[in-house]
Amino acid sequence: MIRESCCFALKELKRWMKPEKVATSITTFPSSAKVVSEPLGVVLIISAWNYPFLLSIDPVIGAIAAGNAVVLKPSEVAPATSSFLARILPDYVDNSCIRVVEGSSPETTALLEQKFDKILYTGNARVGRIVMTAAAKHLTPVVLELGGKCPVLVDSNVDIKVATRRIVAGKWGCNSGQACIAPDYIITTKSFAPKLVDALKITLEKFYGKDPLESPDLSRIVNSNHFKRLMNLLDDEKVSGTIVHGGQRDEKRLRIAPTILLDVPSDSLIMKEEVFGPLLPIVTVDELREGFDLMNSKGKPLAAYLFTKDRKLEEKLVKTVSAGGMVINDTILQVTNPRLPFGGVGESGMGSYHGKFSFDAFSHKKAVLSRGFGGDVPMRYPPYTAHKQKILRGLITGNIVAVFLALIGWTRH
Repeated sequence: MIRESCCFALKELKRWMKPEKVATSITTFPSSAKVVSEPLGVVLIISAWNYPFLLSIDPVIGAIAAGNAVVLKPSEVAPATSSFLARILPDYVDNSCIRVVEGSSPETTALLEQKFDKILYTGNARVGRIVMTAAAKHLTPVVLELGGKCPVLVDSNVDIKVATRRIVAGKWGCNSGQACIAPDYIITTKSFAPKLVDALKITLEKFYGKDPLESPDLSRIVNSNHFKRLMNLLDDEKVSGTIVHGGQRDEKRLRIAPTILLDVPSDSLIMKEEVFGPLLPIVTVDELREGFDLMNSKGKPLAAYLFTKDRKLEEKLVKTVSAGGMVINDTILQVTNPRLPFGGVGESGMGSYHGKFSFDAFSHKKAVLSRGFGGDVPMRYPPYTAHKQKILRGLITGNIVAVFLALIGWTRH
C-alpha cells in the first residue's frame, strides 16, 4: 500500500500542484482568479502502533508532496519499527527537512510544546484530546485519525458464505481486530443470528484451524497491557455467559482466540468502548431497520459496514448514518482506494488524508485575484451618492439588471 501511495503521488503530483482557475464575478470585472496550493510549513506526524510502518509513512508522503518539512514521531509501542524508521529513513530522505524523533510520552509532550503548522495524530480519542489541547495553544490545525465502534449490519438475504469470509477477514485478518476500521460489533435479526453464528464458526475454523492459538495467520496482541484490557472486557460478568465461540487465551504468548459473543447487554463494557481486539459481539434486533437507531445511539464511527441485497437499505444507511466511511457488502477495503478520503467524523476524528486528500490536508489553498489597471469603476470611491450606491449594490449582488437600470437612471417604484 505504501508503494502504491508513493507511485500514485508521483503520477498525480503535477496535476495536484497546478493552480485551479476559477470564475470571476461582475464585481471584479475584468479580472482572473485562481486557487494556489502552498506548503503549510513544518508539520508533525504522530503515528500509531497497530500498522506502524503504513501509518507513519503514508501521511509523510502527502506532507512531502505538498512541500512541507516533516517531523515524524513513530509509536513507542512498536519499538522495532520505530527504531527501523529512525535508522533507515535518513539514508533516503533529506535530513534537513525530514526528521524522525523516537521516544515515549516525555518526548511527545516536548514535541507538542513546539509550534507546528499542522499536526496529524493517529491513535485513540483520549490522546487525541491531549494533542488538540496542545495544538490550540499555538492555533495549530490538526488532523485526528481516531477510531470508535465500527458496526456491521447484516441482512438475512445475503450470500452468507461470502459475507462471513469478508467479516472474518476484516476483523481477525486485520491484526486480530487491532485496527481502527475493523468490525467492532455486528447487528442482525434474532431469527438470522443463529445461522450467522454457525457460518462464522465454520469460516473461523477453516481460516485458523481447530486450535487458533497455534495458527500462524493470527496476530498476537501487541503487549500485556492491551491483553489485560481485552481480558477485562471478556471477563465482565455481564458478558461471561454470552460467549458462543472461542474465548481461549494464552497470556504468555499474548494470544487470544477469535471470540464471538451473542446478545451482549448494551450496558456491558464491551459495548461501551472500542474493542480493538479479537472479540466480536453480536447484537440482535427484531427488525433490521432498528439497527440504524442502535448505530446512531453511539458515537460516529470511523467506518460502518452493511451486508445486504436490498438497495433501499443501502440508501438508508448512506442517508441516515454518519461515519468516516462506509462499505457495502465488504469490510475495510475503503482504505485501499487512494481516490477516497480516509478520516473520521465527531468522536472518530477530524480531517482526512490518502491520495490528493493528503496533499490537500498539508496545503494552504491561497486565493489569488489578478487585475490590470483598466476597468476602474468610479462608483467604488467616495463620495457615495445615491446613484453610486445603487450601482454598487447591483455589482456586489451580481445583479446585472440592477446595474443597467441604475446606469440609465431608471428608478423602481
